[in-house]
Amino acid sequence: MSNLIKTTALNEHHRAAGARMVDFGGWDMPIHYGSQIEEHHAVRQDAGMFDVSHMTVVDLTGARTAELLRYLLANDVAKLKTPGKALYSCMLNERGGVIDDLIVYYLDNEFFRVVVNAATRDKDLAWIEQQAGAFEVVMRERDDLAMLAVQGPNGREKLASTLDTAAREQVLALKPFTALQLDEEFVARTGYTGEDGFEVIVSHEAIGQLWDALVAAGVRPCGLGARDTLRLEAGMHLYGQDMDEETLPLACGLAWTVAFEPTERNFIGRAALESARDAGVDTRLVALLLEGRGVIRAGQQVMVDGEVAGVVTSGTFSPTLKRAIGLAQVSAAVGDSCSVDIRGKAVEASVHNPPFVRHGKIKISV
Repeated sequence: MSNLIKTTALNEHHRAAGARMVDFGGWDMPIHYGSQIEEHHAVRQDAGMFDVSHMTVVDLTGARTAELLRYLLANDVAKLKTPGKALYSCMLNERGGVIDDLIVYYLDNEFFRVVVNAATRDKDLAWIEQQAGAFEVVMRERDDLAMLAVQGPNGREKLASTLDTAAREQVLALKPFTALQLDEEFVARTGYTGEDGFEVIVSHEAIGQLWDALVAAGVRPCGLGARDTLRLEAGMHLYGQDMDEETLPLACGLAWTVAFEPTERNFIGRAALESARDAGVDTRLVALLLEGRGVIRAGQQVMVDGEVAGVVTSGTFSPTLKRAIGLAQVSAAVGDSCSVDIRGKAVEASVHNPPFVRHGKIKISV
């Protein structure tokens, strides 16, 4: 395997826009274009866009593709009845741990599209391929495609303005968690920011023109820094921090993504999850709002009455709340207050259910 850092088809666009570039999981990616805070606010208040071409698009085809995915994923693709409909799910190991979280799109009875995380690409593809053989499903990694996320309350109209009249009407009519294939663009009304918007998949050759058209329409380029603060405010999980192969979805706020019904559907990890469910899960994922000064960071200990009660999995300074926030894995017995050990000092924090912010509105008591 080459150790060379990978670039997306928009690399030159990022550099021309003055982006600060960083090595992100082996990809040369923009962290910001001058102000992470301004980019964050642009998405909450107007429209911003992110190059997410480092994520992996996988097409699965064959007569038994739905059967494979019903076995492979904890959520049930049988829920998908309409072409283009999407489903969020975890892909588990036999112990019930999360290999990855992903979105799957139902395109027809023999064709599904899956988008997996960049950091887990190799193990995801190996795991899917290992299971696909028995179902005679063909797996094709779409490394010919690029992906752009357009997010924010004005994102839909600004994206639509770059399309011809017929496509514009189709995009504006698209329902949440649904996708459609236009002549060149695969457009999904999904995202990772807590705001409305789209994720658009196009060829490498077409992505630059789309980027330029969106800039002309007033969509602000945003980097991975703002993407992280936005997703954390929205209470959305980051793989490798808020869950991993040792974490059960039942213990990290993702129980809603597990379809135990119908009872006759077997899926990888089901037995382990049923055992954990029946025994009772003793931890949960909570949202922390720091009451004192400091910044919450992953790895800090959560304390109750001087005893360790959990650990922070994600933390940042929230541009919307103007306070430090975090997600933490804590004992199920933790109440509505705790403290966070920040450099040896116990700083008080209030405990909430995520999210902090959705669709531009603060969802917790500040």
